[in-house]
Amino acid sequence: MINAPLDLDAVRAFVRIAELGSFTRAARATQVSQSAISLKLKRLEERLGCRLVDRTPRHVDLTQQGTEFLQHARILLEAHDRALAMVIEPRQRLTIGISDHVAGPELPAVIARINAEAPQLVIEIQIGSSDALLQQFDRRELDVAIVRFDADRDDGTILCRERIGWFAAPGWSHREGLPLPLATMPDPCGMRKLACETLDAAGLAWREVFVGGGVAAVSAAVMARLGIAALSPRMLPPEAVDVGAGLGLPALPHLPIALHSRATTADSRSAIDALSSAFRSAVRG
Repeated sequence: MINAPLDLDAVRAFVRIAELGSFTRAARATQVSQSAISLKLKRLEERLGCRLVDRTPRHVDLTQQGTEFLQHARILLEAHDRALAMVIEPRQRLTIGISDHVAGPELPAVIARINAEAPQLVIEIQIGSSDALLQQFDRRELDVAIVRFDADRDDGTILCRERIGWFAAPGWSHREGLPLPLATMPDPCGMRKLACETLDAAGLAWREVFVGGGVAAVSAAVMARLGIAALSPRMLPPEAVDVGAGLGLPALPHLPIALHSRATTADSRSAIDALSSAFRSAVRG
């Protein structure tokens, strides 16, 4: 039974010799002399009690024991390097929640911008409703939440204000005398609440014709001509039409997008700055 630990430098030297097929090249790769790497191999062989390498004038061959040991040596070194990296240079994780009504088609570009600014961070992004994301943020399950502004809170920073309209598919028309067909997301969606309360306040009859589990589903229902929806124009295909004025519907307010953050490190703050700039650019665009 082997009790004494292996010398990892000697194991690494053996792996380099095996991979490069030469003591000279292995010595150059590890920046030591050829005699030093030969000595490391000799000590490893003595420690294991077997010959790992057959030396010939032209090249180096592994013995059967050397071939069998090589796989285990690589696994040992990989485990050592992973463990060391976790202690010396752990990768920070930044967990971001983005409202489904905010994320939009620009999300791939937003992610790329964050990664370009802070490539060393592990970025985790969750998409959900503003209400649910704020609850997660309060439970410290999220480092950052980008959501529709909540008037009951005073801890967020307004990034920008986004136009909201009543959108329909090209050529869609409303049958006069019938309630307005509305595509929405389920409660407690804030956009649904805004749309319904705005129509009720104006005394306009409406009926729910579609409930989608996300903005993409609501947008698809609109483009399928099921009805209209209150959405940001960037959440819909370019050909979608704002029918609010034509139908005499009440104007919807520009809604703020709020950032909630508890970032503490310089890398996290840089990533959040990039994230904020990306959303400002998306809304302006």
